[in-house]
Amino acid sequence: MKKYLAILIMIMLVISPAFAGGKQEAAPAEADPYSWIEPAAGMFGLPGVNPLEVSGNIITAGSSTVYPLSERMAERFKDEGYGGNITIDSIGSGAGFERFTVAGETDISNASRPIKAKEIDAAKLIGRTPIEFRVGTDALAVTVSKANTFAKNATLDELAQIFSTAEKWSDVNPSWPAEPILRFIPGTDSGTFDYFVEEVFGKDPEPMLSAANLQLSEDDNILVQGIEGSPYSIGFFGYAYYAENKESLNVLDIEGVTPNSQNVDEALYPLARPLFIYSDATIMREKPQVAAFINFYLSYVNEEIVDVGYFPANEKVLQGGRQAWLDAMKGTY
Repeated sequence: MKKYLAILIMIMLVISPAFAGGKQEAAPAEADPYSWIEPAAGMFGLPGVNPLEVSGNIITAGSSTVYPLSERMAERFKDEGYGGNITIDSIGSGAGFERFTVAGETDISNASRPIKAKEIDAAKLIGRTPIEFRVGTDALAVTVSKANTFAKNATLDELAQIFSTAEKWSDVNPSWPAEPILRFIPGTDSGTFDYFVEEVFGKDPEPMLSAANLQLSEDDNILVQGIEGSPYSIGFFGYAYYAENKESLNVLDIEGVTPNSQNVDEALYPLARPLFIYSDATIMREKPQVAAFINFYLSYVNEEIVDVGYFPANEKVLQGGRQAWLDAMKGTY
């Protein structure tokens, strides 16, 4: 009996350290929000991230077009347990890039256009290398009031006239009223402004900026109010703002093509464009909450984007963003 008791005691002495250290406590979220889960448990090759394990604040700014999508993703991140604060400022793509690449004040820059070479150079001067993450596709919506019963479709050439030299609607199309065109457009810091200028005016903004009866605003809600206020008003912004206000606005077909999911996905709609968020590997490594939010964004954006009013990006380019995330965070999870 004593022999068996001695053997039992020896066995317990050998295995007790394993029991004592067998279950490891999860590392603090600010140190490593991925230590608690295997990469294979994530989505699309990304390591899983549990919002309950993430803390620390996140600062974003930029495109008014991307704003409602980032706002939705931030709300879901919080609903699933994230206890920090996410600041999302809607100031236009250009102003957002300035805060990210020059002032170095933000962790993530929202953009409705690709970053420019000069903005990348500016970022390098403050030790940042912008990483691009494609998060969706927008169909730029050219809209008029519900009270406008005459404008249903416009060609790109007609858009160029409407937003520049034409004084009256009848100057563009004789069947349209001889009434002044009232124009409401995004401000010059907006990626939407840049995109429209490039597609319609060949990168020269002067014709549009010289037009009469022109109001610019970085706030798309102000543009909506202006457009719905008169049957002779017209403007443009991201499709989500049309979808949110479609009871008071009509959207024009462009070149006979309606902005809808199928036409955008098949690249038939002439005014479709990509949507992005940008960050930097150093930021993502030093602020794991930023990396966690981007991971979460890339994993679940397609579950939210249609409801917000935009269209999913091509899966190939989405996966490119996920790979960029993995490259930036290599060795940290």
